Formats: sequence, C-alpha cells, structure tokens
Amino acid sequence: MLRGKHILLGVTGGIAAYKSCYLVRELRRAGADVKVVMTNSARKFVAPLTFSALSGHEVELDLWTNTQTGTGDIGTRHVGLANWADIIIIAPATATTIARLTHGLADNLLTVTVLAARSPVVLSPAMDADMYLNPVTAQNLATLRERGFFVIPPEEGELASGLVGPGRLPEVEVIVRKLDEILANHHLDLKKKKILITAGPTYEAIDPVRYIGNRSSGKMGFALANAAALRGADVTLVTGPVHLETPRNIKRIDVESAQDMQEAVAKHAKSADVVIMAAAVADFTPAIKAKHKIKKNGSEGMELSLSHTTDILGGLGKHKNGAVLVGFALETQNELKNAKEKLKSKRLDIIALNSLKDEGVAFGADTNVVTLIDKKGKTEKLPKLPKFDVANVILDRVKKLL
Repeated sequence: MLRGKHILLGVTGGIAAYKSCYLVRELRRAGADVKVVMTNSARKFVAPLTFSALSGHEVELDLWTNTQTGTGDIGTRHVGLANWADIIIIAPATATTIARLTHGLADNLLTVTVLAARSPVVLSPAMDADMYLNPVTAQNLATLRERGFFVIPPEEGELASGLVGPGRLPEVEVIVRKLDEILANHHLDLKKKKILITAGPTYEAIDPVRYIGNRSSGKMGFALANAAALRGADVTLVTGPVHLETPRNIKRIDVESAQDMQEAVAKHAKSADVVIMAAAVADFTPAIKAKHKIKKNGSEGMELSLSHTTDILGGLGKHKNGAVLVGFALETQNELKNAKEKLKSKRLDIIALNSLKDEGVAFGADTNVVTLIDKKGKTEKLPKLPKFDVANVILDRVKKLL
C-alpha cells in the first residue's frame, strides 16, 4: 500500500529523531514519496540536510518562510502540504507536540499543517517513561484517539535517561507496517456520500434537575462517524449527551431528548445517502415535565406517568427515499428473534445486534461484539473487535448496498 503514496513525516525534538532518518529510507524503499517537516527543536538533534538527502525533497522548516524560495509564501503552503499527503506520521511525537495538537495550537508549520489535514494522522510518541506515564500525557493521547488520530504505542526498554520503561520509539519496521495497515484500510470509497449517524443516549426530563436516561456512552456511534469520515464521507453526527471528543472532519449536532433527536434527524435525513441509527433513544418520556424541582414530601413516594417517545427509526423506514438504513438492537433475551423482528418492522437494510451476554460489550467499553443481519436474512457474528474495526465492517456492508 505504500508504493506511490505521499507520506508527510513530522519530526519533533526528541532523542529518537535520529531513527526518523532510517524511517525515511525504509519508506522510500517501499516506493513512497516522502516529505519531511521539522520543528525547531528537532533541528538540534538532526540536521535538515540529512533528511533532504534521504527524502529527495527540501525539508520544510519555517512557518513564515518558504524553504525553497526564501519568500514569505505562507498563505497556503500548509494547506498544500496537507492536501499533498496521503498520510501524516509524526515520529517521534514529543509530549509538547502532542499537547499542542490536543489544544489546537497552530504555532509552527507542523501543527498548522496537521490542523489543515483531512488524511489520516499517525502519532508515534517517544519520550522518557515518567513523561509518557504522566496523566496529562495519557489524557492528551486519549483525547486525540477519540478525535480520530492513530497512535502507535511506544516500546518498553532502556531510555536515554537510563530509566527502563515505556517511551522508546518503535523499530522502523513496526512503524512502516502500521502505516501500511492504516493505508490498506483507508479507502476513499465513500467520497461524496452523505452519511447521517446518531450516537449516545437521550435524556428525558422529569423536572429541571432530574431525567430518565440510559448507560450508552456513544462510543460506537462516534467510531462509525470517525471511520466514515476517514473513508471520505460527508458525515453529520447527531449525538445525545456524551463525554467524547468530536472526530476530525465531522459536523456534530448535540441534542438532549428523543424529540430533539427526532427533529435533527428529520432535518438531515432528507439529503442522506446512508442513515445509521446507533443512538440509544429512550422509548419512554415523562408524560408531564415539572417546571420546578419536585420536592420530597415526607416519606411518601412518587408516581411517574410515562408516554411513548417518537419512533425515529420506524419513521425513517417508512420514508427511506432510497437511503440505506442501518439500526442497532441491544437485547437481553431472544436476541436473534427480536433483532430480526425489528429489522423487518422498521424496514431496515441492516441491523447490528448487541447482546449483553457477550463478553466485551459492556457500556463504555472500547470493544464490541455484534451480529450483523441483512434484510435477506444473512447473519454474521463478528468476533470481539475494537469499535473502530466494527464500524468499518458495517461500512463495508453499507458500501455494497449503495
């Protein structure tokens, strides 16, 4: 997959920067065209001339000056680099650069280029073990993963400080293999397709303080949105209340109640080629919502009257307008029977069945076990996979129906 690909290598200021020289060489041996962007700190470890000789391109160094012409051609250079790249790899990725990307700081050529990129971005962290294990760094990496960045974990071993622990830049062969794997799964096969995805729970207000909700984390829906965007789709994500970062290159719409979600979905479903309802929409909502906080009255209990919410998925099934419609079913008994009935009654093209009996589908987990059923009755149970991988399998099935 590397042959003929444009790879932009970002080199930041860590002792492992010397290994990036070998990375350039191996990528070119694999047939890739490589350009290098260095931060000022990286230049203290390796001279730009080294990377120029290895890559066959002038190294990009300065946000304010064009390396090749010496002019102030800064208006679109970062956009040009971002559009040129089929994939961006930052190796080594220091704690500073990781923090900059997390907080959107565009203060050097590398970070501003990454912010402009639509291609996959891969981080290969390398630093001292205590820095890597610091909760701040861990949280920054977790945030970037949620946004759709790929992270190659560092290896354990003896570090430059003399300490032993995680923080070593992986061997060049490991990085090359990972880039090849990402590119193999990065098809722009959904380009120009409009995909509407829902995620998360809905909250149905009892009063201004309390609500009825469920334990959905939204991770499956966000993984679907991220995977679809990486495959070139124009993605709109309608999400209930969740604590997740927005994946890159996605239009996000936040809602709270089932009624809010129904209105947002109705607005955007008309122009969608694909609608994937991964949200856990509440089936019931309080019939009467108190305007003020309900106070406790002695030891007396409280009766809560509930009414049905709007059947968003059923409504979409009745007015598909040629769109591919995918639903989810979480069942605790008679799983296949109930899922097949839902598939038929909602007029779905595909349904993804979750069973709480399967290990690895706990609320908030990063993995999932789903059984895919299509309208022809074909049933396929997937093994336990990361939710991002499950999302791509679902999108593979969707693609065949478009």
